[in-house]
Amino acid sequence: MDSAARWTARLEIIAPLTLFACGLWVFVFTPTETEQGFVQKIMYIHVPSVIVTYLAFFVTFAFGIAYLWKRLLVFDRIAKVSAEIGLIFCAMVLLSGAVWGRPTWGTYWVWDARLTTTLLLFLIFLGYFLLRLSVQDREKEARFASVLGIIGFLDIPIVHKSVEWWRTLHQPSTLFKVQEGAAKPAMPPELLYPLLASMFAMLLFYGYLLLLRWQMEENQDQLHEALAQEVN
Repeated sequence: MDSAARWTARLEIIAPLTLFACGLWVFVFTPTETEQGFVQKIMYIHVPSVIVTYLAFFVTFAFGIAYLWKRLLVFDRIAKVSAEIGLIFCAMVLLSGAVWGRPTWGTYWVWDARLTTTLLLFLIFLGYFLLRLSVQDREKEARFASVLGIIGFLDIPIVHKSVEWWRTLHQPSTLFKVQEGAAKPAMPPELLYPLLASMFAMLLFYGYLLLLRWQMEENQDQLHEALAQEVN
């Protein structure tokens, strides 16, 4: 068993257990926030999903550049599977944000700067996969997708800074706020620590999914290469 398979096997156990433990911490032992009530606990899904979305699309961005530089399909496989995971978590961000927004704003959706730029991010990477499906040549697919993945990632700084650049209903940074020139926690420790733990658990889950899907994608490419050699 190679190292990737060993880590996949380990994370297959560790990641779900960590998610389960964080779920217990959040929904059983974490106090209910006084202003928003129980609905505020959506934050423990929403914010970690945002972090994974950012990371996943950054990996797509970085390995897209690596593929265009080295032209090695292993880089494209990593970029592709990370984009898959990022798209799923971006959908979770939009869905959990809508559920959180209903009692907070009185509606599931507003054309707020943060929401609109996040929707644009989702649509760009949805187009990323439609592009991949439309190109038959494997190297052209990798090249075109790398370019779009790089372009798509450039929306993330806009998403992140949108609450500062435009008037928006969305709250500012959930984790930290700047007071007197120093960054300080934006919430009490009893709410912050389970949030940080939930972020860690989601990142572990991302790592598991990335390794699992990368191995599947590698096996698929090897199968296609073997079939092509048999035909020739």
